[in-house]
Formats: sequence, structure tokens, C-alpha cells
Amino acid sequence: MAGVQASVTVIVVAYNSGDYLQPCIDSLATQSFRDFEAVIADNASQDGSVDRLRLPDGRFRVEHMGANLGFAAANNRVAQASKAEFLVLLNPDAVAEPGWLEALVEIARRHPQAASVGSVQRRLETPGILDGLGDVWHAAGLAWRGGEGRPAPAMIPDGEIFGPCGAATLYRRGEFLALGGFDERYFCYCEDVDLAYRQRLAGKISLRASAAEVRHAGSGITGRASDFSLYHGHRNRIWTFLKNTPEEIFWWALPYHLAFNAYYLFRAWRRGFLSPMLRAYRAAWEGRGPFLEERRRRRPRLRDTLNLRHMALSPWAPWLREMRPKA
Repeated sequence: MAGVQASVTVIVVAYNSGDYLQPCIDSLATQSFRDFEAVIADNASQDGSVDRLRLPDGRFRVEHMGANLGFAAANNRVAQASKAEFLVLLNPDAVAEPGWLEALVEIARRHPQAASVGSVQRRLETPGILDGLGDVWHAAGLAWRGGEGRPAPAMIPDGEIFGPCGAATLYRRGEFLALGGFDERYFCYCEDVDLAYRQRLAGKISLRASAAEVRHAGSGITGRASDFSLYHGHRNRIWTFLKNTPEEIFWWALPYHLAFNAYYLFRAWRRGFLSPMLRAYRAAWEGRGPFLEERRRRRPRLRDTLNLRHMALSPWAPWLREMRPKA
């Protein structure tokens, strides 16, 4: 009804989203849960995808950011203006199943201790293959989507995860804003892992809603192995390690962190994408100061993350796309 604030603000950050955007918005129009507003935050797209977008009804609107602010800042701007209880993020290269939003809200209301709720993500074109069951963080400073690339099991339970993938997730708006939202220095990539880490250091948990399913292209717009993705992804995960790793494991984990980074450089050299990796590492090193200072000031403690079992520890875990805890 006009004048009544919706309980959910759905945010779709669009930047040159091409043919992905319309199916994404159409999937929101078919949701069984209808008490939402949908904001398409346009980061100054130039490909016409926003201009030709057909909005399904009055719950949908486009807000022009005026420039390419990045994923982090665009979401923050909409979150700050929202009055809804929940923020729900959906990537423009994702398509939500009809019960997706209802499942996220149901889990959030049933578990008020959860600061965020993630989705079951399947690959857009091959839904029998997982795109991810939640973000995993390795204590040595690595991140991935749990189970990505594996065949989807017949039964996927609800459960606790380290954090949700920002491609399709719910946050409690009040807690999102209390922690400062996404770190805008990241621009995009790994800001969801950083926020999940900060939520855990604040004593909060994240859950996965098994009935909340989306099909996701996964870097379908930026390109998984593009210079852009490699640069931001690797720079930002190093900053996340420097910023949030608890005192008790930082010095133990640092040699493993350096060893993994050396391996990534070697692999990049072998595969022909060394240049963006070197730029990422240089930027991470040159920009390390504020993140180390923030860590020194906050002095994150292991007890504040609740426990270690929600982090990956095995050196083989990154190659296995291991899920923590097990799905």
C-alpha cells in the first residue's frame, strides 16, 4: 500500500549488466514474498541495459548513482536511505527462484541471533552444479564459495556458515549499518567476506537458508579471470587478512599466508596473468597501513569469532572448495 514502508529493501547494483539484468528483475517480480521494495542502483551503466529495463510494478525503481561507485559504496548508499528491517542483495547476473525471498526472511525471523542469511547458489546454465553454499574463509587469508563447482547434493540443510556470498544474501539493516556496512575501500570483491568477519568479531553468526535458491553466473559481468576481478579479489583478500585476523593466530598464519600468495604468483605466471596479480599485491602492500592500524586499534580476539571451526585450516581446502562447516 502507498505510504507503508516495506519490510525488505532488495538492492540490485547494476553496471553494464547486459542481458543479465532483465531476467534478474523479472525473477523478483515472481517472488511469493511480496512485502519488498526493489532498488536498482545504477552505477552509471553505459550499455543501455538500465535504459531499456522494464520495471514490473511500483515496488521497483532505479536510482542513479551518478558514477561507478563500485559494489560496496552503491549498496551502502541504498542501505543508508532504506527504512526496511532487512536488506537483501541480489547480483544482476543472478536469477532467484520464486520462494527465495520468503525463505531468507523466514530464517532471519526464526533466528534473531543471525546477522545475515545466505542462499544456495547454483550455476546459471547448469543448475545441477553448485555456485556456492556460503563464503568460506581460510585462516591463512584465502576466500572461496563453499562447494563451488561440485555437483549439488540431493539434500542441502540449513546451517551456520562463515558468511554469505553477497550475490544473494540478507542482512539486518540495523546491524549492517552499525558495523559501517561494506568497506568502500574494497570497491568490489571480498567486501562480503570482510563484513562476515567483522560480524563474527562482533559475536554474530551467519546462516544458510536451504530453501533460498538462486542461479548465478558468477562474475558473469566482470569475468572470473579478468584483470579487474583478479586485481580486486586478491588485493582485497590480503587487506581482509591484515585487518581482521585475531591476535592469537596472526603470527602463526602469516607464513602460510605468504606461502599461498607465492603459489598464486607462480600460478599466475604459468597461466599468463601475472600482471594484474603483481598490481594487486603491490596495491595491497602500499595500502596496508590503514588496515594494520585498524587491526592494532581493534585488536581482534579469537574468542570474539565464536570458534575456529567455521574457518578452513587444511592446506588442501582451497583446491577442494571445502565447505565449513560441512553441508
